[in-house]
Amino acid sequence: MKRTTIIIISLVIGISFFGLLFLQGRIVQAMVKMRKEQFDETVFRALDQTSRDLERNETFRYLETMAEQTDFEADNLNNKESRQRIEETLELGDSAMTPFRLKTQVTHPSQMPKSLNLRPTASLDVASRRFQEFVKNAYLYQKGVLDEVIYTILYNSSDKDFSERVDFKLLDSNLRSELQASGITLNYHFSVIDANGLEVYRCEDYSREGETYSYTQTLFRNDPSQKMGTLRVHFPDLDSYILGAARTMLPSLLFTLILFFTFCFTVWLIARQKRDTEMKNDFINNMTHEFKTPISSISLAAQMLGDKSIVKSESMIDNLSHVIVNETKRLRYQVEKVLQMSLYEKGNIRFNEREVDANVIIDDVVKTFTLKVQQSGGHLEANLDAEDAAIYVDEMHFTNVVFNLLDNAVKYRRDDEPLQLSVATQTQGDRLVVTIQDNGIGIRHDDLKHIFDRFYRVHTGNKHDVKGFGLGLAYVKGMVELMHGNIKAESEYGHGTKFIITLPLID
Repeated sequence: MKRTTIIIISLVIGISFFGLLFLQGRIVQAMVKMRKEQFDETVFRALDQTSRDLERNETFRYLETMAEQTDFEADNLNNKESRQRIEETLELGDSAMTPFRLKTQVTHPSQMPKSLNLRPTASLDVASRRFQEFVKNAYLYQKGVLDEVIYTILYNSSDKDFSERVDFKLLDSNLRSELQASGITLNYHFSVIDANGLEVYRCEDYSREGETYSYTQTLFRNDPSQKMGTLRVHFPDLDSYILGAARTMLPSLLFTLILFFTFCFTVWLIARQKRDTEMKNDFINNMTHEFKTPISSISLAAQMLGDKSIVKSESMIDNLSHVIVNETKRLRYQVEKVLQMSLYEKGNIRFNEREVDANVIIDDVVKTFTLKVQQSGGHLEANLDAEDAAIYVDEMHFTNVVFNLLDNAVKYRRDDEPLQLSVATQTQGDRLVVTIQDNGIGIRHDDLKHIFDRFYRVHTGNKHDVKGFGLGLAYVKGMVELMHGNIKAESEYGHGTKFIITLPLID
């Protein structure tokens, strides 16, 4: 599958997933908003009814008090006295006033409702007229009694302190009943504030959790402003209750996210597999080229040795033998490198650690490599300044690590400038630092983060300007990590590369 096709399919599916997640998010948001609005409406309705119950309870309480303290004369009069009271009321007419009405007439006038307008007709007899008069006078008497009761309630309640007017336990009970009747069973905390803004009561288990969003209701709203109060209620578990509406959507969102991440992981695996396939194909091409050259050289030398038509001098035989030996070593080295990397990947590599002096090993590699560097017109400098270079490593693999890094420096040298290669050691605390630096072609920033990957080569495809399998640096990194060390590369394209190896010293 082409890279462009993978990218297009990934974009289409990715956009679809994001669109699905967006729509699900909007649905959840709408559900939460609707649940919040329903909750607010229910709470405000419950608070309003609680306020009405509070006023009604106050009225009932005063009525009961007055019923206990006041002995209405009308209940204790006999029929004769009742008729006499009615006759006195009739004589007074509309001007009949109780002492309380006389006291409150100026400040609280009462508008009399329409009286019974019963005009006797000529056909009515005397009994009917007397009955109408009796009903009218009874109404006026009861009207006066009720007015007296109402005025007493208004005066007495207004004169009392606000905290004395409210039965807080009953208020709590009414509020809880109204909320439960509306389907709200959440735990709540409430406080009561008077007209001056002073808190006169708060529930016993009051806490400030969730207080930022509270509901308020005016108490005694028909009274003067200085006699009113405020009931404030908040719900500590309101957020979890509101978000509970989204719980039904959580499985859907979870499965969608799982599918999305699975898709991303699949695309990543496909891209990685495609990259590995390309690198392996490149590796096979390079390996074919690497093996083809020494095999051809060995084959040509062997043919010349076996050709009886060619006169062979002793120097010629030595030269052909030298070619066969060198190319065989080269072929064996390439095969060994592939085998070592294969064993490392399987975890079967042999690792015989022992105490060695890093300066001695590096010095031996430098001496072996100096001639090769000089043949390319370069210069190799060694600054082995580490006083204590005792490390616990596998000697062969450590030698191969240094050799591979020096070999890379020779391979990636610049054509327009002689190679300047340096190897240095120094100690930093309990660590040995080995630095290998060159002035070669350098590595681009995009390639720098992949140079330790298997089969990765800066020059890929059918270009063979630089020989190799792309396994050298992967092998180096693997060996250094097995030696409990680490390696990093610093490079500026066109100005060379520096490899820094850090290994633990022996205590």
